[in-house]
Amino acid sequence: MGRVGFGELAYWLVAGRRPTPGEVRVFEAVLVALADHGFTPTAIAARLTYLSAPEALQAAFAAGLLGGGSRFLGVTEDCGRFLADALARLAEPAESAKAAAKAAEAADSAATEDEPRVAEDSAAEDSAADDRAAEDDAAGAGWDVVSWDDARWDAVALAAVTEAHAQRRLIPGLGHPVHKTGDPRTPALIRIADEEGLRGPHLRLFEAIGRVHPRVLGRTLPLNGAGVCGAALADLGLPVDLLRGFALLARAAGLLGHLAEERRNPIAMDIYRTVDRNARYVPANET
Repeated sequence: MGRVGFGELAYWLVAGRRPTPGEVRVFEAVLVALADHGFTPTAIAARLTYLSAPEALQAAFAAGLLGGGSRFLGVTEDCGRFLADALARLAEPAESAKAAAKAAEAADSAATEDEPRVAEDSAAEDSAADDRAAEDDAAGAGWDVVSWDDARWDAVALAAVTEAHAQRRLIPGLGHPVHKTGDPRTPALIRIADEEGLRGPHLRLFEAIGRVHPRVLGRTLPLNGAGVCGAALADLGLPVDLLRGFALLARAAGLLGHLAEERRNPIAMDIYRTVDRNARYVPANET
């Protein structure tokens, strides 16, 4: 205590290693970006539960967290998964080439068991050459992403967006109900990651999606903050199937803030009365 910050500890608990200062800065920037988005359904659920059961703060807190799903709070994980899947497909040629090299090595070894040592050395050299060739082929196929320029990222992004659109799937991380022309959190987080040397393949692919998606969708949508957070977390090496947990960790602070505000200046009763007085009941035979 007194030597490790909360964000640093949260990262450490999940990753199993202490993060670098740069990783802490990016990770905590993500937590700040996701902490509170105003009167979302999760915040309203927390406030209304507190209205019903003011003696059970934990119930109101839990209600807000349980409301996190595919429409609210889930985009961070969905985007991380989408990007990770696209990058995994890039790695497939590399893995296939390496597997073929290993198989050739095993065959050579079996064929030369009874030959002199010099033959074994020759086989080992050939195997090493095969491995190097496999790595070169993989790089040529597109997995040496460190040196990629925007054009190559755009090609990968275009393929991913085109495939998703053809399958009538949403591209997570695109669009925002308020920030129609640009989410300010997106360039801010990319800048922070870049400054810390952590602008990795997930963020670069996410940026490329922002450039190419109008060619497929026929309209331009902003890259949203929830999506860029998923890309940044994935570039930190955190498991993509746990990314929603980090969104919930961040939102926990926001929900506690909503409940503190509800105690000071209650509005949940007004929310309830507004809904009750304006609800329009429709007969079953008209639905």
